Parts: sequence; C-alpha cells; structure tokens
Amino acid sequence: MEKRVSEIFGSMVFNDEVMRERLPKEVYKSLTKTIATGKTIDASVADVVANAMKDWAIEKGATHYTHWFQPLTGVTAEKHDSFIAPVGPCKVVMEFSGKELIKGESDASSFPSGGLRATFEARGYTAWDPGSYAFVKDGSLYIPTAFCSYTGDALDTKTPLLRSMDAISTQGIRLLRLFGDTTTKRLSTTVGAEQEYFIVDKKLFDLREDLQFTGRTLFGAPAPKGQELEDHYFGPLKPRISAFMADLDEALWTLGINAKTKHNEAAPSQHELAPIYATTNMAVDQNLLTMEYMKLIAEKHGLVCLLHEKPYAGVNGSGKHNNWSLCTDKGKNLLDAGKTPAENAKFLLILAAIIKAVDDYQDLMRISVAHPGNDHRLGANEAPPAIVSIFLGEELDMIIRSIIDGKAYEGVNAGIMDLGIPSIPTFRKDTTDRNRTSPFAFTGNKFEFRMLGSSQNIALPNVVLNTTVAESFRQFADILEGADDLDAAIGKLLKETFAAHSRIIFDGNGYSEEWEKEAERRGLLNLPTSVDAYKHFNTEKNIKLFSDHGVMSRSEIESREEILFENYSKIINIEALTMIKMASRDIIPAVNAYIGEVAKGAAAKVSFIPNANCEVEEDIIEKLSDLNARAYAYVEVLKEADKAAIAVCDVEQRAEVCRDRVVPAMKELRAVVDAMEEMTSSEFWPMPTYSDLMFKI
Repeated sequence: MEKRVSEIFGSMVFNDEVMRERLPKEVYKSLTKTIATGKTIDASVADVVANAMKDWAIEKGATHYTHWFQPLTGVTAEKHDSFIAPVGPCKVVMEFSGKELIKGESDASSFPSGGLRATFEARGYTAWDPGSYAFVKDGSLYIPTAFCSYTGDALDTKTPLLRSMDAISTQGIRLLRLFGDTTTKRLSTTVGAEQEYFIVDKKLFDLREDLQFTGRTLFGAPAPKGQELEDHYFGPLKPRISAFMADLDEALWTLGINAKTKHNEAAPSQHELAPIYATTNMAVDQNLLTMEYMKLIAEKHGLVCLLHEKPYAGVNGSGKHNNWSLCTDKGKNLLDAGKTPAENAKFLLILAAIIKAVDDYQDLMRISVAHPGNDHRLGANEAPPAIVSIFLGEELDMIIRSIIDGKAYEGVNAGIMDLGIPSIPTFRKDTTDRNRTSPFAFTGNKFEFRMLGSSQNIALPNVVLNTTVAESFRQFADILEGADDLDAAIGKLLKETFAAHSRIIFDGNGYSEEWEKEAERRGLLNLPTSVDAYKHFNTEKNIKLFSDHGVMSRSEIESREEILFENYSKIINIEALTMIKMASRDIIPAVNAYIGEVAKGAAAKVSFIPNANCEVEEDIIEKLSDLNARAYAYVEVLKEADKAAIAVCDVEQRAEVCRDRVVPAMKELRAVVDAMEEMTSSEFWPMPTYSDLMFKI
C-alpha cells in the first residue's frame, strides 16, 4: 500500500516534478521564478508551458480545459472548452495556446458583483494563478485562476488573497532586512485547514426537505442520546464511514492534497479531516476541492456529506480551524521561537505585530467568519465566542507581562540570553495547554484561527490576517528603519505595543458570562450576529487598510459588504420558506391525522366500554390540538415576517428585518413543532428524526 500511495500521490497534478521533467530548463527556471516571487509570468514561455501542460493532461485522459475560479458565491465555478481545433472538414488537432492558459473570458453577468457592474455588462476575465498547480479531474484540465470584471475590479476571492500575500511579503521583508537578512526574497503565509463535517444516509436525507434546501434540520426534537457520553469522539470508525474516508483519501492524494488525519468528532455522525499545511493560495484551492470531493464521494457510498455549521440543534456544530503561519522562501517558519537573542527579538516583534493586528482589526476578524450558519455555532459549547481574543499560553503571557512591566523575566528559562533587554529570553514551545474556547490561539509555531465555519471559503479570513499583519509590519518598519540604536528601539516598540494591545490577550473561559462582561470592560467588540458584523466592513479605517496595501479598492469593499448582506437575507428567506412549506403541507396535517386516529381509538373504546377511562387519549388530543393550533398561528407569523423582509429594498435593512423578525419567528415555530414531534406517533411523523439521522449509518 505504501508504494501505491507514493505512486498515486499528486499523479493528477501538473506539479513541480512534472514541470521539471517536461519543460525546457530555461522555461522551467522562468516559471519557478514567477511562482517564487509572485511576479508576472514571462509571455514568451507561456506557449511552451501550455503545450507541455496540454500533452500531459491528454495523457491523463483530459479532452477539455477549464479556468477554475472562485466567484463571490462561496463555491467554485468552471466553464469547459475542448482542446480540439479543426484542420479540415473531418479532421481536428488538439491545441492549447499560451494565451488560452494565461487568460480566459467568462460571462460574469450572473455572478454576484455587489453593484460593481451592471447586469448587461457581461464580460469577465479569468487569469492564471501559477502559484497554485493545475490538475486533471473528470476529463478536464483545471487551471486555478483569478476572476475580474472588464474594468479590472476583483469579482472573486482569489484576487484579494493573492494581493494580500504580496502585501505581507513586501512589508515583512522590510523587517527581516533590519535583522541582517539580505537573502530572503519573499515571505509566504501557509495554512492548514482542518475540516469538520457530518455524514447522513442518503435515503434519510432525501426524506428531509430542510436538509436538501438549507443543509440543516429546521425542525427536530433531541434524540434520547447525543454526545453526552463522549463515546463518539475519536471512537472506532463505522464500516461505511471507514470505506468513505479511504476513498476520499485516495481521491485527494491523487490531487496532491496532503490529507493527513481523519477521526470521529464529538457529535454522533460527525467527523474531521485535517491536511498538512500548504502555501495559502494552494491551501484555499485544496480546501475547496476537499469539500467538493467529500460530497461527491459520500454519494457513491449512499451517504450525504453535510458541511453546514449546525445541521443538528443541541449537538456539536462544525467548524474549520485555520492554522496560519509565516515562512521565508528558504522554508524558515518565522513563528518558531529561536535560540539566539536576534531570533527571539525577531519572533517577539512578529508576535507583537500579530497581536496589534488582531486588536486593531477585531471587526474584520469577526466579519471574515460571519455567515448565517456560523451564527448558530459561535458561542456554543464547541466553538469560540463571537468576541475576538488571543490565547498565547502561560509562558508567553509571562514574558509579555515582564516586558510591559520592565522587569527581568523569571520563568523557567530566565537568564539564558542577553540582548540588553532582560525581558526577552529563550523559551520553550508548548509550555501550556490549548484553549479550545479561544478564537485565535498560538499553538507552538502557528496561530489557529478557530472561528471559521465549516462551509466557508477560507480566503477572506486569510485576506484579513495577511493584510492586517502587513499593516503592523509596515508601521513597525517605519519606526525601526530610522532608529540609531536598533536594539533599544525594538525594546521600546515591544513594550509600547504589548501595553497598548494586551486587552486582546485572554487565556480564560471564553464561554463564561464573566468574560462577556470583562470583554466589554476592556473595550472589545461583541458582534453576536453576522448582520452586526457586516455593518463594520465599509468603514474608513478598513477601506484605508485594504486600499493602502492594494488588496481591495473602496468599490470592491462596498460590493462585498452588499453581497454579504444580500446573501444573509437570501439564506434566511430560503430557510423560512422551507419551514413554512414543511409545517403547512407535512407536519400540521400529520399531527391532525394522528389526533384523528387517537380520537377514533377513544371512540372505539367507549363504544365497547361506555365508562372506559379515556384520560390518556383526551390529554394527547388536548395538548396536540393546542400545539398544532399554535404551529398554524406561528406559520402565519413567519409568513408575514418573511413578506416584510422581502419588501425592504435596502440590503442592510432587509438583513436587519430577517435577523429581528424572521429568525425569531422561525425559532418560535420550531419550538412548537419539536414539542409535537415528542408526542406524535412515529408512525405518523412525516420525516426521519434525529435518532434516525445521527445513528442509522
């Protein structure tokens, strides 16, 4: 099996090994330089690369190629063109030019643009991202690309991501030069995205319209058993799940995705897949492919993969932990604590920059993970709260405190080094436990951003991380580049930065009511819903940040804010309409039928025994009749709330009505329906229950 895995790994990817083998030496050097530096590809080599890529893809069974891109829909898009070119009435050849590789054209009129373009302005362009390898899938050569409008505005998630990677590299290099590093040419952020998900039997899935239309159960009483025994977490894999995971691993490995870890998660039928880290733009592409393959391969096993953040109420939701780090082009992880004074000064300077970035831009951190599905998850027992904070661990906390206080560090490794700043010592990694309630936690040589929802594209959170840290780097470099005494300037900057931003550091229980009060006292933002968060996107502070670093223009930010509000309303509207349909056409009639059956039974009993005790039947009829009447009334309330939301033209105000009227009406209807489920015979209940969905796999 070991030989087989090594043979198939990356076999469908036009990766560095394939390029080295198939490209002329000078062309290979030019292309790898483009990838390493992030610069524009030399047009003179494009035809050679395209021809080699085409020949390789055809050998892998490809007949078409597609520019694969990420519009602002949350998923990917593709348009397939064949390689064929006619050379006569009945003859074709297979061609693929450098022009076709570098640039494509797609009709952009039906993708979200947030007002960046009129509907009749249909032209959109895709541009090859050489930093993310092309691959063959389902008979087509997939070419990862950026997507922009005719006027050059970014209509996707990849373009701002690539710009943000350039920004953090440019500003980070300035800091490295201060420490005498003259050889590093580029910095890259790396990401490993842990993916949580649920699995359900497809036959049961097909009997639940809420799962089909919304990805989550809009109704459902708790099962007798949930996750309280903690026996599912890391437990033995069921045979169907094991077979699914094995096929998923193999499919991902052929695409060069380092699927490393798989296990049962906390809730019944919940699981996780974790990859090894990759450069951020590749990590984003690979996570999107991972989610796509989870769904495709699950269906082959008669299963359905649920990526919604909260498919089932009352049990663990699904997140996506974004493990973020910063590396040089020589492979040095800059979040690795060093063993020399200079290395530790550099590490603490970068740490200070990240702390400052998260504190200065709490709103953007929260916005980057805001999604209607995630509103059900954040702050629950398995996810961080909506309040952004940083966990560093006991030793780093002590070091930072000693720097703020101007005292020598007296921890476990005190006195090992001397930079002339007694508070900057050598220290060990992993000197404390992890804090699972922390939104943004340092875990040894990376930061784990734990707020992301399982269904989300991870591009925006990484755009925010890259750009905000780039801004901290820029400010630090501006201060330090003119310093007469660099060591003294670094010491002063560290002390001032840690003192100014220590409010964002918290190592306690993020779930507690006390923390919410403490966070308010510290002046931290608390944005409990997505709508609350979106309101902070289009501020002058944030526009200046993104525009100064060339990541997003004012118009691109405004468009994304509009799309976020609009998407929120659309999702809530779909959920409301689904609830109305299920309640009106399935649940209320089913309960009425059961009430009628109970009444018939009581009547039959009395016909045989005139004085028969019918207290049970009467109680059931009375309680269910009352609940069913309330359900009918709540359906009408929900209808009116949804109509009121739809009637609002302004996208922000419409989202507010959805949050303030539609969502509460949905909760009221659900509570009544779930109560009826617990009293209605399973023979009459019109859909699979939580017991069926979570335990029958």
